[in-house]
Amino acid sequence: MALSLNEILFLVVVFLANTIESMTGFAGTLLAMPASMQLIGVDEAKTVLNMMSLICCLWVAIGTYKHTNWKELMKITIFMLVGMAIGIMLFDYAPTTILLKVYAVLIIAVALQKFLQKKVIPIPEIGLIIILIMAGAIHGMFLSGGSLLVIYAATVLKDKKEFRATLAPLWVILDSFMFVNQIRLGHVNETTIPLILIALIPLIAGIILGVKLFTKINQKNFLTLTYILLLISGVSLLLK
Repeated sequence: MALSLNEILFLVVVFLANTIESMTGFAGTLLAMPASMQLIGVDEAKTVLNMMSLICCLWVAIGTYKHTNWKELMKITIFMLVGMAIGIMLFDYAPTTILLKVYAVLIIAVALQKFLQKKVIPIPEIGLIIILIMAGAIHGMFLSGGSLLVIYAATVLKDKKEFRATLAPLWVILDSFMFVNQIRLGHVNETTIPLILIALIPLIAGIILGVKLFTKINQKNFLTLTYILLLISGVSLLLK
């Protein structure tokens, strides 16, 4: 299979995204999506990155299941599935360009909120539920609900290992639903299947590196870097 320059760059994005995903249990697809949509197209990026995220998070979930908060996992899954259904309908009928701009503004807002927040502000239970539904809607549209989900998860999952071990199986569940919908829409096809197969190489390399780094890197500093990258991604997409 002869790869174009855009496809080679996309494989680099897959490697970097899944290094991050395997370290934290979130943010990989969110960071990869803006560049990937520009490199290979919206539907293609969603389809390939969804499968990469599914495999990566399944790997992490199997290895960390002892630290999973099952009660929170069930709660998050239920509300995000409701949001995903809303997001999928919006993506099918709303103009993609408008949705992309909304998505970009959301990324920028979340990143700035994390940078500017001086102290932890308690969020009421109804607010946390709304955040979960909105995170599901964004995930249904762009596979990028992690930016909002992390606000919820950081509130209820205090331990680093619990945080990662609970989010990983969540993405396995949600990405499986997305994969079924992508098959329904015909997005798993002769264009995306070869990309999925070739992307397994940088995917596995990224997972191995991310798992090794997880035990060594300071989580607080890494999250700071993640939000810097989120801000850059959002601005670049908004200016597109």
